[in-house]
Amino acid sequence: MQKLSMLAGNVFSGVPLDRVDHLRTDTAWIEARLNDPASRFVPVWNQQSIVFDGAEPRAALNDRQSIAELLDSNAPLAFLGVTPDDGGIAHFAVDFSHLPEETLTARYTGGALMDLRDSVQLVPAHEASILAYARGLMYWHRKNGFCAACGHKSETRRAGHERVCTNPACGAVHFPRTDSAVIVLVHDGDDCLLCRQSHWPTGMHSTLAGFLEPGESLEEAVAREIFEESGVQVADVRYHSSQPWPFPASIMVGFMAKANSREINVDDKELEYAHWYGRDWLRNVVDSDDFRMPGKYSIARRLIGDWIDGNFQV
Repeated sequence: MQKLSMLAGNVFSGVPLDRVDHLRTDTAWIEARLNDPASRFVPVWNQQSIVFDGAEPRAALNDRQSIAELLDSNAPLAFLGVTPDDGGIAHFAVDFSHLPEETLTARYTGGALMDLRDSVQLVPAHEASILAYARGLMYWHRKNGFCAACGHKSETRRAGHERVCTNPACGAVHFPRTDSAVIVLVHDGDDCLLCRQSHWPTGMHSTLAGFLEPGESLEEAVAREIFEESGVQVADVRYHSSQPWPFPASIMVGFMAKANSREINVDDKELEYAHWYGRDWLRNVVDSDDFRMPGKYSIARRLIGDWIDGNFQV
């Protein structure tokens, strides 16, 4: 499949693999790829990835031979896809969370376990997207070992992209879950609305966000969340871009929205506070314990940056 051009370019998107959905049920083909010396395996350990440090840090994407003894430990696997060139090299996510940390790190000499929020700032963008894909899929497997319908054990199917209940009387099929959330840069002239939650890192401020509820459109979710959390009413809601967000299993749908009111009345169960911040002030502010921007890998930072620089028509 031809890859779409990355119009938005948000981190964790643009996985450089063809997912070849039609081959997930071809067990002979999957088995051949599992034993192919050219195939690559992406390790996950308790939602962390392995990164090799150095002048050019890289994610661990090992061939089968180099980690054969670990693969023989009945580690859960999921097929990710194939590269669109190089003859179509298959990539698999493999969850080693059942192994002691020292067993894993001893095999990956020179590598370190890292949270994705840390590793994304080191490895190339295309590798970060693969790590996010692997983390999200293996997290779903770890949290869905039992059928949500009847409570019996479930087992993996379709090369790791389904789980099926083992109870013959049930047989429910479960699919990887992605929770939809809206994230919004609210603006009014040369001011934008940013907020802070008390559990965030010291000084961290960001845009407002919240999960989509049943029976509402994305635009309705934007208006509801902004009003519920800040008391500000919005209009002219415009889609910006989206970002896979495997923390643990969301898709962040980004919007710009024009404020119809400025008075702030925060829901203190959700926010510590919210304030209006000027464009010029944000352009020149230096991160400190009093104020810092979201991480550069986040869609929140992208929304703020595009608004400051006028890169999005509002």
